[in-house]
Amino acid sequence: MHLGSFKKSVRWYVCELEQTVLSVCRRFGIEASTSPHTGVWVGDNKICAIGIHCGRYVTSHGFALNCNTDLSWFDHIVPCGIEGKGVTSLSAELQRDVSVEEAIPVLLEAFRERFNVSLSESLKSL
Repeated sequence: MHLGSFKKSVRWYVCELEQTVLSVCRRFGIEASTSPHTGVWVGDNKICAIGIHCGRYVTSHGFALNCNTDLSWFDHIVPCGIEGKGVTSLSAELQRDVSVEEAIPVLLEAFRERFNVSLSESLKSL
């Protein structure tokens, strides 16, 4: 995305991504929040990591919303380098399988509303 079309602020963009994911979580009935650590959290467990690159106000990369991720892999690392915190997913929180395919339309709708944009048909068919 070219931030010049919105607001030339990387911090603003990260906060808007966090708010988008918070909206997704609400739509799934999950109470999530932000914290001083970037990303979206359910209690002490990160449900969404955010990492972007921005050059000349054009962004790339983005975020990783855990849908039905095998969380056992996180037992071998310190997620995001933050001691004492864990990782969760939509599936773990809802105690049912939430596939990426199920989450995509919810995410695209939340993104469209948050950024007040139209999405191309190619994105809608992901």
